[in-house]
Amino acid sequence: MQIQTGRYKGQKLQRASSHAIRPCTGRVKKSLFDTLGSRMDFEGISVLDLFAGFGSLGFEALSLGASHATFVDQNVHALRSLKATAEKLRCGDAVTIVRQNVLRFIDTQSGTYELVFCDPPYSWEDYPRLVSSIFERGLVAASGSLLIEHQASGDFSDLPQYDFHKDYGMTRVTFFTAENQP
Repeated sequence: MQIQTGRYKGQKLQRASSHAIRPCTGRVKKSLFDTLGSRMDFEGISVLDLFAGFGSLGFEALSLGASHATFVDQNVHALRSLKATAEKLRCGDAVTIVRQNVLRFIDTQSGTYELVFCDPPYSWEDYPRLVSSIFERGLVAASGSLLIEHQASGDFSDLPQYDFHKDYGMTRVTFFTAENQP
């Protein structure tokens, strides 16, 4: 698992041998960032990576010019890997690592981010509540986007913030935008 583009291109992410963490595949990540790159400029944006795991998406955004990434996870192995990658890339001043339950984090935050990645376990039971909580707390900037990776069988097109989705075999990434807020 490595960073594919930008200033950290080719750098490998530190990872632990934990089966509890399901990283975004390289194919999915490349497609996501190609799609995002045609829709937004990464330079200077703030990124929130929820259920961050090894931080593949957040570090890719930093590599493309994001000014700051906040990584949230409660898995100890993931947190150690995130810290090791930030140290290896010497980008610790642009990174905040939070050990907390994601729902608790969302409920206590008031900042905004131009880009929010969310990759909960596929067994997550209430995606609509997760999406509405993120938007209700105002975590997505007015012109920002939320991307949620989930099983391809999930359909969230009835949610008001829904923008579009892309399928990658058994994986689907749904894009939401604050511009579609009711």
